[in-house]
Amino acid sequence: MFSDFIIAELEQHKKVFETLLVAVTKETHLFRPSPDSWCLLEVTCHLRDEEVYDFRARVRHALEAPNALLKPISPKTWPLEHDYLNKDFQKVTRQFLEERSNSIAWLKGLKNASWNNKILHPDLGELSARTFLENWLAHDYLHIRQINKIKRAYLSQVSNDDLSYAGNW
Repeated sequence: MFSDFIIAELEQHKKVFETLLVAVTKETHLFRPSPDSWCLLEVTCHLRDEEVYDFRARVRHALEAPNALLKPISPKTWPLEHDYLNKDFQKVTRQFLEERSNSIAWLKGLKNASWNNKILHPDLGELSARTFLENWLAHDYLHIRQINKIKRAYLSQVSNDDLSYAGNW
């Protein structure tokens, strides 16, 4: 079943995120590849908030209350509203990983989920629980790539050597 694959991937990604984020230094987690890009602290805060307020909440909404109005969220304003840059990176990382565990436990506990249930998104129209679940996984892929790009850019900045031997980035 498609949901089993996605849930298994989301569970594996917890380990990926843990590996990518747990041992990050302060210099690395505050580094911005460009002035308008996010640092790892902002990415991690975003992942935690998306886990709680977006993907898990919206899958649950679609499964349990598809006819109810969707609670609006504003991920673009969260960095300022939630004061991302003043958060403790290690604490936020632990919170995100704990929330991912909570999500996996909840998803694995679902029985006969109605993945085709749809809710009305104010900007995107009707979206199914399945669509939200699939986009949850796609969101992980996006941010795993982003984290790697930030870490590669940091290495490039602090390295005294040419990194082209590693291959084209």
